Amino acid sequence: MTIPPDEPCYPISVVAQMVDLHPQTLRNYEQLGLVVPQRSEGNRRLYSAAEVERLRKISRLTQELGVNLAGVEVILHMADQIESLQMQIATLEARLSMMSENAI
Repeated sequence: MTIPPDEPCYPISVVAQMVDLHPQTLRNYEQLGLVVPQRSEGNRRLYSAAEVERLRKISRLTQELGVNLAGVEVILHMADQIESLQMQIATLEARLSMMSENAI
């Protein structure tokens, strides 16, 4: 059984080790809105695999490419928009394909 990528399951201490960042850095990223971990009933942050991957992207952008956090925010927003548009295109292509098959 695989865990869905959006399933919150990792506490901040584990995620900090996974992405090699200090927990306070993760809290700062949350405060800036770069990641939005869910909260447990005890109000503990729980990160999903998708958020861990997002944190790895942020780390690459800041540490390897020297992008500041304002730039990271713009890049991530644009990447999210591109992904959304790609999904819309795939949906439209599937509908068009079905319509052309029905027309034959």
